[in-house]
Order: sequence, then structure tokens, then C-alpha cells
Amino acid sequence: MRGPASAPGRLDGCPAPAKINLFLHVTGRRADGHHLLQTAFRLLDWGDTLDFAVRGDGLIRRVNDIPGVAEETDLAVRAARRLQQAGACGLGADIAVHKRLPMGGGLGGGSSDAATTLMALDRLWGTGFGHARLREIALDLGADVPFFIYGRDAFAEGIGESLQPLDLPPAHYVIVAPAVFVPTAEIFSSPELTRNTPAVKVRGLTLSRTRNDLQPVACARYPEVAEAISWLGRFAPARMTGSGACVFAMAASAAHAGEIVARCPARWRAWQAASLARHPMHTAA
Repeated sequence: MRGPASAPGRLDGCPAPAKINLFLHVTGRRADGHHLLQTAFRLLDWGDTLDFAVRGDGLIRRVNDIPGVAEETDLAVRAARRLQQAGACGLGADIAVHKRLPMGGGLGGGSSDAATTLMALDRLWGTGFGHARLREIALDLGADVPFFIYGRDAFAEGIGESLQPLDLPPAHYVIVAPAVFVPTAEIFSSPELTRNTPAVKVRGLTLSRTRNDLQPVACARYPEVAEAISWLGRFAPARMTGSGACVFAMAASAAHAGEIVARCPARWRAWQAASLARHPMHTAA
């Protein structure tokens, strides 16, 4: 995944990569209703891209239409306004969001768009916050946003604010998107959700002994998610990412991943992707 192309007052083709949760445990719930989580995030070399152009009038606009996502609720727009407020910045921006990641898929598309927006506009506007401060600004936008700004595979705890680096070998994955939209809030609010999984230690972490606590709830409510896990599991151990609906499996090689993708049932979408060592917005800085 390439970094952005730059011109005075512009950044085009800024990558917003996908993520997968190698596991996701719900370990508790705070008094304010936020769930306490443990998860292993992995970046993938596949995702959305965004274009940014600086405006001198302070307006922040999304200049393209995204079906089902109003401009005012778009996380990229909200992130830009949050940064503008935090930096007392009088500049604005035109933002184009080119979607590839399915919405409601558990791949972090909206959160990744928001993180890329913060990093790109921090550079274009000259607010100069840097990644550590941007992660603080990002936390209220969503639990996954700080991870994308962190920009590498990570073990996350709390509500997403506590991140430790994970050194994982390169890998190839197959991602399957069932033809359903799974609302995150619905899964987390379910009375059937396990909320007391014992905490694990990052040292000596064995992924085969982990799970996604949200997966049983999503499978019960959206049987197509269970069907996708069963189908993909014929080729390699498969698991749901995030709150769903997408599922993933690690392939033996890029060629093996391509073979699996080619056999995906026509009613679903499938992609192959490789792990990504660093967020392209870091390497382009």
C-alpha cells in the first residue's frame, strides 16, 4: 500500500488500511457503559484511500457521496472538526473518501478513515500535534482510531487507549464479507455477550487459546456470518473480526490465499491481503 502523493495544500491517495482482530476478549464493563477489551490488532495492506485539499475559509466538506453515510456523521469529517477545534485552526479542508472496505464489516473502515484524516490534516494544517497527541484526540471518535494512528500491530487493552507493540511474522490472509451488515452497538448491547473473560498477558500470548467473544452473538443473530466461518474454515482456521460481519483466515502463501478467494461462493465477497508492518502514513511522513 503506497503513501500519499503530495502537492502544495493537497495530499491525494492517503491510505486508510483495514485491520483484523486476531482475537477479541471482553473483560468487563465500566460504570459509564464502555466495555473493557483485550485484543490483538493487525494491519492489512488493503483499504480505503482519501484525498485532502486545504481550504482557507475554515469549512470542512466531504466532496463525494457515500451511500448510507451522511456527511455530518462521517468519521472522517468528525475527525477533521475535532482536530480543527483542538488546534484552534482557522483552515478547512475538502475531503474525498474512496471506500473499498465494507461498512459494518469489523475491518475498521470508518475508524481508519478518521485516523488517516487526523494524520494528513495535522501535516497539511501545520498543527504539529504528532502521533501521541493525535491518539488522545482520537479516542472519543472510536476505540479503534488510536490504533490506526499508532500504526503497527498492537496488543490493546481498556477501551482502546492502552497499546503495546506486537512483533508478528508476515502473513497472508483471506477476508470474506457475508452479505449482511452487523451493527456494532447491537452486538455490544446484547444480554448474551460474555463480559467477564479473564484477562490475558501479552507475554507468552498464544492465539490458539483465544477467541472473539462477540462472534457467538453475531452468529446467532446473523446466520450468514456462521456460514462464512464454516466455509472458510474448510481451508484454514477461521474467525470473525471485530463485531463482524467479515471473517478471516491465515493462508499458507499469497498463492494459497488467491486460490481460496477464487472459490468463494458468489453470494459473498472475498479478498486476499498481506500483513502491513507500518501504517503508510507513518512511512510517508
